[in-house]
Amino acid sequence: QVQLVETGGGLVQAGGSLRLSCAASGRTFVGLLMAWFRQAPGKEREFVASITWSAGGPYYADSVQGRFTISRGNAKDTMYLQMSNLRPEDTAVYYCAAMPPPWRDYWGWRSYDYWGQGTQVTVSS
Repeated sequence: QVQLVETGGGLVQAGGSLRLSCAASGRTFVGLLMAWFRQAPGKEREFVASITWSAGGPYYADSVQGRFTISRGNAKDTMYLQMSNLRPEDTAVYYCAAMPPPWRDYWGWRSYDYWGQGTQVTVSS
């Protein structure tokens, strides 16, 4: 069992940057496939980026490739999402998610067993 808590959301102007953090309690992220998803009002939850503590990845959605960077903390219980050159269409609630092995369909939100409560990111034009 793992509990996830996101922090770092807020209001930023278009072109600005934010860094989101996801902290785990109950266990570390080692062995888990970790990801960020986001959900805008009236839209389905969508994949943003994923990472593991072993080989493979990271992977990004096309919409954020080159602007967002997912990374792991040295303590293996923290994950980050550095968001740069933010756009109004990036406005959403951002969620941290974790998937124990066997890993499958990393882009699909239904594949993940553990979720944080979400943090709001609002980008003004």
